[in-house]
Amino acid sequence: MAKLFGTPELYHGVGSLGELKNIKGKKAVIVIGGSSVVKNGSLQKVAALLDEAGLQHTVFSGVEADPSIETARRGATLFMEFQPDWVIGLGGCSAIDAAKAMWALYEHPELTFETMTQIGGIPPLRNKARFIAIPSTSGTGTEITALAVITDRTNNVKYPLVSYELLPDISIVDGVLCKSMPADVTANTGLDALTHCVEAYVSNIDDNYADAFAKGGIELIFNNLKQAIADPQNETVRQNMHDASCLGGYAFTNAWLGIAHSMAHQIGGTFGIPHGCANAIVLPSVIRYNAAVTGRYADLARLLGKSTSEEFATAIEVLRTEVNVAPSVKACGIEQETWDQEVKRMAEHAMSDPCTGFNPRKLKLEEMERLFMAVYEGVRVNF
Repeated sequence: MAKLFGTPELYHGVGSLGELKNIKGKKAVIVIGGSSVVKNGSLQKVAALLDEAGLQHTVFSGVEADPSIETARRGATLFMEFQPDWVIGLGGCSAIDAAKAMWALYEHPELTFETMTQIGGIPPLRNKARFIAIPSTSGTGTEITALAVITDRTNNVKYPLVSYELLPDISIVDGVLCKSMPADVTANTGLDALTHCVEAYVSNIDDNYADAFAKGGIELIFNNLKQAIADPQNETVRQNMHDASCLGGYAFTNAWLGIAHSMAHQIGGTFGIPHGCANAIVLPSVIRYNAAVTGRYADLARLLGKSTSEEFATAIEVLRTEVNVAPSVKACGIEQETWDQEVKRMAEHAMSDPCTGFNPRKLKLEEMERLFMAVYEGVRVNF
């Protein structure tokens, strides 16, 4: 027997943000990153809808890319002062992930970061507040996942917080909020969503529902990502990409991820390379590594009118080039000497990443190191 996990209430489609006016409660904290949700008017729309619903509200702003545990603790302090019964994560994955960690610390101030990073390490929530996720980027699917990625700045390591307690209570997937995304963010987040779908489909958890979500997301991404970049104001295309991201979130919430994410967490945490870009760099190499033990990539190739795992890996490389995402770590401006100094440490941390346990092929530390070395130059390695 299996259980299908996802947010209890999902509102999606152009204009679905308006559902906020029906929220029942007293107080809400809106967690945002930088100025993008202010410039594009999203914050003002959310505030107006909360006013209409009769909720008092305040804003925690300044969540950085790859949010830290220190930022999460600062937010939790504000929560404890304001005492909200709703937490709203508004923006990209950083804002929503940080809001999830703040929520956990608000309900359980005694939590240590070490405990939070253990699988299932978040105690029961919803004693003080419930959670609303409103994404403004189309990539992570964090609006319906049981995951938040928080960075340990001391060691420059990203840690996924994995607990079904972190599933939002309400998710609002409105493609209009994505129309102001720059081309590079659209590309990186779109390829992040693609990686979620691919890794969930080939994971060592067999789930027909997750498979359907993953395949649907992959088709939407290959059919819409380039147009979302070329015609960013097209609301239909933006909604399609937003839906694809959410489908990817459903897929990996139920089947989890693999070593592409384990590696990308380290590359992003160490060198600041955007998560979607890091995923896109490593994914073709991971496909070629895993193809030795699974035929499932060939299933995905057939969605694109192709037939082999190699053709599928090549199709991803072609799409990556077409949307102007770097093909290697070297192309991101990282010096070889600097990279070489970090490879062993990154490989060790990647081996202990929760995502590694769901990869279809079990690997050794030296194989992980070889994969890291290969993606620096973007060369192929045969195992």
